[in-house]
Amino acid sequence: MVATESVTIKVPVGMSKYLVTVNPETEFTRNALLLYPYILNQTISHGRAAEILGIRKTELIDLYDRLGYSYFDMTLDDLDDELNIFRELKKEVISDRD
Repeated sequence: MVATESVTIKVPVGMSKYLVTVNPETEFTRNALLLYPYILNQTISHGRAAEILGIRKTELIDLYDRLGYSYFDMTLDDLDDELNIFRELKKEVISDRD
C-alpha cells in the first residue's frame, strides 16, 4: 500500500461534495487525474506518476486511455504524414544503393 497524507486544496464552491472519498477506486482515479497535468506539461513522467500511485506504468497508461487521455499525442493524420515521410526516405535510400 502507498503511504498517503492529507492536503488542503481550494476548490470552487459546490465541488467539495464530489471530492469526498466514495470508494478506493474513485479515490485512485481522482489521484491519477490530479497528476495528469504534471505529466502533460512534462514536470513528471508517466513512470514517475505510476511510482507515486504505487502501480506499473502500463497500468497508469491503460487507466488514462480508458478515461480518454491517449499516451501518444499524434493524431492519425500526423501518423500518416510520418509514415509517408518514412516511405519516401526509404525509397531514396534504396535508389541511392542502385
